[in-house]
Amino acid sequence: MELSRRRFLASCGAAGAASAWPQSGDVLAAASAGPRVYHVCMCPEGLEANPERLPLFAKCGVTDVWVGSFFYGHWPAPPERLAYWLEEIRKAGMNAHGVNIPLGHPGDSLGSANNTIALTPPKNWRDGIRPDGSAYSGTSLHPPATEQNRVALQTMSKMGIKRVFLDDDFRLAVSPGIVGGCFCADHRKEFLQSRGYPDAQWEALLADVKARQLSPLLRAWVEFTCDGLTTCFRSQQEAVPEIDLGIMVMFFGSEKAGIRLADYAGKLMRVGELMFDDKSFSTIKNKTAELYSVLFHRRFVTPERAYSETTAYPADKLSARNMAAKLPISTIADVRNTMFMSGATPFPSAHWDVLPAVMKKQAQHHEKLAGHALQGPFKHCWGEWSRYVGKDAPFSLFLAAGVPFEVTETPAKDGWTFLSNEDVQGLAVGAVPKNGTTFIARPEAPEGVRKVKEEFEDLFALKKELAPQWNNVPYVEEDIPVVCAWYPTARAVLLWNVGEEKASFTVRLGNTRRTVEVNGLDTELLEDIG
Repeated sequence: MELSRRRFLASCGAAGAASAWPQSGDVLAAASAGPRVYHVCMCPEGLEANPERLPLFAKCGVTDVWVGSFFYGHWPAPPERLAYWLEEIRKAGMNAHGVNIPLGHPGDSLGSANNTIALTPPKNWRDGIRPDGSAYSGTSLHPPATEQNRVALQTMSKMGIKRVFLDDDFRLAVSPGIVGGCFCADHRKEFLQSRGYPDAQWEALLADVKARQLSPLLRAWVEFTCDGLTTCFRSQQEAVPEIDLGIMVMFFGSEKAGIRLADYAGKLMRVGELMFDDKSFSTIKNKTAELYSVLFHRRFVTPERAYSETTAYPADKLSARNMAAKLPISTIADVRNTMFMSGATPFPSAHWDVLPAVMKKQAQHHEKLAGHALQGPFKHCWGEWSRYVGKDAPFSLFLAAGVPFEVTETPAKDGWTFLSNEDVQGLAVGAVPKNGTTFIARPEAPEGVRKVKEEFEDLFALKKELAPQWNNVPYVEEDIPVVCAWYPTARAVLLWNVGEEKASFTVRLGNTRRTVEVNGLDTELLEDIG
């Protein structure tokens, strides 16, 4: 439901008086004694309805609270109320930061309990246009979006905000797996003229987008789209150089969504996840897809600047047990900051009866693994074809085969590299280098790769075949789904039981064996390995 015009104008007027608000930075000199830090994101609506949450957060080990601030041309709460809650967070002994949604979402992604948050940008913001000519609201970039976001950030800076995330609606694709960009007449003209293409090339581009063919023409379109989003980000950063500005990246967010990840080097980055409710997160395949996306994004951000997307949506649809089960993903990938989120409505307060014990355990594991790199014979490589034209459907189940793995930017010179269907296409046309690794892909792949079904029966058979070669590599002997993360420089193996029930696992290294029981969805750390 739209904000009333009177309320919106009043909130804009309040922004003009922001210079009177108190100036303050972080109230905690050090957020945590160890590498793992816990954060919560709340909208003003949730704080107004649940003020008792602040002391609860602090009691449970949360050190930072991020407040929804400026949403695609609207203030969801008047700026003076935003300033009030920032000070309340600081009084509770936690750091206070801001989260903006610069462009909006094609649909309700907020879950407002009282329906007072506008779901679409103001009338003077233009819709995006899909390749088929249909219109949608959000995730498209036209004036005056950039300028209004610049002004909002300047208002927030006067409140003493020093860190701001641009939410993952800061993208130019409606959803994951889409070749994005706005296909309106203005962007069409700008693209063709900037690249020197004749008008006739537009229909060829639309055909390439539909076919997901990474032609030079489609590559030029994706780069054009990335140029626009990067320019928008840099303009906002230039408006508030005193603010540490970062981006929240959606599930597998990359170039096809306008997110040229290399452009955000050194910035705060929240890695992309997707399984926000019990139905989606409960399958082992989806757990491994979520881990895969996080491992991919970690290539572009340092551990200290990386944040998780530990999100429940709708707020009550992800159980406390499953929310806790997301925490090992950050431990495995060395994502130092956990960001609990749930849209405008907070997730149930009873979750905080479950979370602290798991938060503590993962922090203890993380302290021993921080800074150590994953290694293993199985290779995680999300290539250019996946990033530019892919459907974001990785071959990810191998991550739970009980075999150590590592992340590579390009195909490795050894081991076994699992490819997406789109990267197999790139391999077929010579766009993926053959450096010596053995490529594995789904059975529908063309000749030239090892074909394996993405099913545990086939992956366990592959493990049995290859295990005699792994004299110096620890792996799990049992044919039970489990993530086996090996950190040789820490002499440690972290096991994440992705099943619902307790299971016993035997880690073999050469002629030695170590057996450990791991509760369902829990982790155990084996030290002094090797």
